[in-house]
Amino acid sequence: MMCGPGGAGKTTYAKGLEADGWTRLSFEVEFWNRGVTTLPSAEVVAEVSAELKARLLRLIAAGEDVVLDFGFWFRRQRDEYRALLAPQGIVPVTVYIATSLSTILSRIDRRHGSQADDWPLTEQTATEYFERFEPPSPEEGPLDVIADSDGSI
Repeated sequence: MMCGPGGAGKTTYAKGLEADGWTRLSFEVEFWNRGVTTLPSAEVVAEVSAELKARLLRLIAAGEDVVLDFGFWFRRQRDEYRALLAPQGIVPVTVYIATSLSTILSRIDRRHGSQADDWPLTEQTATEYFERFEPPSPEEGPLDVIADSDGSI
C-alpha cells in the first residue's frame, strides 16, 4: 500500500514495482480511463473503489503481486484494506514516501493534467492535503519508510 500526500512520489515508486512485474492499481488511472479529469463525484469514487477492491482480490487469488497506488492518507483507509486482505491471509506492507512540503510544492508546478498520473494540484490544495495527512506508524503493521530524494523524515 503506497502511502503519502499528493506529490510525495508514490506513483513514481509504484511504477518501479510495476516495471518489476507487479500489477499497479490506481484510482487516478481508473478515473482517467472513464474520462474523469477533475475531482470525481462521490458516486464515481464509490464505484471505482468497489471495482478496485474486486480486482485486488482476484489478483491476489491468482498469486499476483499488487501495489495499491492510492495514497492511504488516513489510518482508517489503511485499516479498511488490511481488513479486506486479512481473510486471504495477506498482511500488506505500507510503503510511506516521506516527503517535505517544499518538495511537494516544487513538484506540483510540473503537473498539467496531460495523463492519468499527472493530476494538477494547486499549491493551496497540496498544502491542505499535506496538513491533513495521517502518517502511518509501526503499530499499524508492516511499514517501510522511504525518505524521498529531499532527505525527508
